Amino acid sequence: MVDELQSIRCQFVNEAQLYLAYMPFIKNGGLFIRTQTSYELGTELQLSVLLLNEPEPYLVGGKVVWFTPKGAVGNKPVGVGIQFTGENSRTLSNKIETYLAGHAKSTHPTDTM
Repeated sequence: MVDELQSIRCQFVNEAQLYLAYMPFIKNGGLFIRTQTSYELGTELQLSVLLLNEPEPYLVGGKVVWFTPKGAVGNKPVGVGIQFTGENSRTLSNKIETYLAGHAKSTHPTDTM
């Protein structure tokens, strides 16, 4: 029997939300997802990511590579960082980076750093 991958659906309605979540320092890119659900590092997932006003979500594989627990230093939100994996990872990273081009040199903190 094949285990079915857990799925996470997320939506970013504006560039500010996307900026807070995007993790460009991770190979192939990734997103920080605010969630109270606990995941083990290395857990493989299926992500459905809806960006701004786009009509269809991007589907991409992912792997948990980061987590922020409750009570973390700096009052960072609770959640998990998910590295994009699989064939659609570069497409999604490129799309996010296009949306965030105006934020490239920003020094504003994000949900992770």
